[in-house]
Amino acid sequence: MKCSGQGKIKLVVISLCFLFVFEISNAQSPSFTSSNLPILVINTSGQTIVDEPKITASMGIIDNGPGVRNNITDPFNNYEGKIGIEIRGSSSQSFPKKQYGIELRDAAGTGISAPLLGMPAEEDWVLFAPYNDKSLMRDVLAYKLGRDLGWYAPRTRFCEVVINQQYQGVYVLIEKIKRDKNRVDINKLNPDEISGDDLTGGYIIKIDKQTGSGNGGWTSQFTPPNRNGTQTIFYQYDYPKAADITSQQKNYIRDFMSTFESSLNSTSYADPVIGYARYIDVTSFIDFYIANEVSKNVDGYRLSTYLHKQKDSDGGKLIMGPIWDFNLGFGNADYCTKGNPEGWVTNFNTLCNGDFWLIPFWWNRLNQDAGYRSKMAARWTALRADKFQTSKIINYIDSLYTVLNAESQQRNFQRWPVLGTYVWPNYYVGSSFQDEVAWLKTWITNRLNWMDANMPKVITAAEEGVSDFNVSAFPNPFEQDITIEYTLTNPGSFTVELFDVMGKSIITGGESRDQPGTYQLTIPAERFAAGIYYYRASSGNSTPVTGKIVKM
Repeated sequence: MKCSGQGKIKLVVISLCFLFVFEISNAQSPSFTSSNLPILVINTSGQTIVDEPKITASMGIIDNGPGVRNNITDPFNNYEGKIGIEIRGSSSQSFPKKQYGIELRDAAGTGISAPLLGMPAEEDWVLFAPYNDKSLMRDVLAYKLGRDLGWYAPRTRFCEVVINQQYQGVYVLIEKIKRDKNRVDINKLNPDEISGDDLTGGYIIKIDKQTGSGNGGWTSQFTPPNRNGTQTIFYQYDYPKAADITSQQKNYIRDFMSTFESSLNSTSYADPVIGYARYIDVTSFIDFYIANEVSKNVDGYRLSTYLHKQKDSDGGKLIMGPIWDFNLGFGNADYCTKGNPEGWVTNFNTLCNGDFWLIPFWWNRLNQDAGYRSKMAARWTALRADKFQTSKIINYIDSLYTVLNAESQQRNFQRWPVLGTYVWPNYYVGSSFQDEVAWLKTWITNRLNWMDANMPKVITAAEEGVSDFNVSAFPNPFEQDITIEYTLTNPGSFTVELFDVMGKSIITGGESRDQPGTYQLTIPAERFAAGIYYYRASSGNSTPVTGKIVKM
């Protein structure tokens, strides 16, 4: 059925299709009749949308295809039907521009799957509301980078939203993270699958705030490092939900995680047979780390952090991801890790050890393994030569900017006039949308350059006559202890000496090894103050290796 209207009118409601043309009387709301983006229209029939439970409403989507304008008077041609809708999020609920969780439903109220805006069919979706992210694109960018890493990350589509005849601005329709062949592709885990291979896979767990989740879970036996209180790491059941997961399934995934963490914490953690690599997909951990560090995501590793596990017959290792929630990434946070492009997010527990949500011990422990660091170096080098080239990321941002700047960002910021105004927790406040996007591009360029200088390096054979051993120091810059890692090609002694900027020797350490190999010497951070230092490492008659370290 096609509904249409003629003439300039203040409000026309056509009940059969609940389509309308309007000029909103609110001074902050623009006249909205058409868009270059898809239009999503919701009618709650007078009901107020609340945090929980979902209320029943109607939704229609207008999407006439690439390059074709979408008019509010056009028929719904992408979706038309019932939905359940609720306000979602945690701290974002304090913002006037709300984000929503949506479940597609049939006339009887049963959940149904449907493809929306070119994305695979499912029943659960997120209508994300960029508010404190004034570039409007941080989450979209992060998920694109996640897919470029080769893993599933939620698909997204920009749209403009109207609720109960009121224009609401630019939104992002996002796939909700859940088990599905087109999302987190793991086995369905039924209640009767409680033994053998059936029991070993089909799990999604997460580390997150428990606000509104209603999920159960368990507390890790390993407390977060550098805490200054009683903080713990709590794992939540995401799939199966707490209401559906059986006691056998609870015990299995809890015991598996405990075994992995115990292995990682053991002295043999780096052993390729009995160490951590037996339990985890190492590449997924490296890629998850890269996604959170490229964005310098202040919530990384400690909130909105998902993990999943397939059955043993299908590999059975623990996989990090999918990635989720990056509106405070890419320099958009003024607390803890801050919005500057330097520094590692994995130092969060040192910078903000009083925060309730801290990072598990995994990440610093993994970085102590030379094999893991070597894989990280190779992965980073490969990415920077391909999908993570600065020019390619900037070009993608420019493509988003072109679409949004054409018209929709103007309407959005008329509806929500936050440009030039601090909105928690902005690190940078630009006077225009153009300023916000330009700053984002500069920030990313600087961040990638900083990571190039500070990521582990691919170790190559030493040049003849230079040295017969390799030395590196990490993390660098650092707040916690610094580790000096060295590789001996022959048995012998190793000595390292630290100097301040005046050339004064402040620390000397060393040890002797009777076998070739890679070893580590840790120097406690409390032994010297913040500042710039230089080290000189030597072994036997080898040419000394020098370097610079920075304590923050």
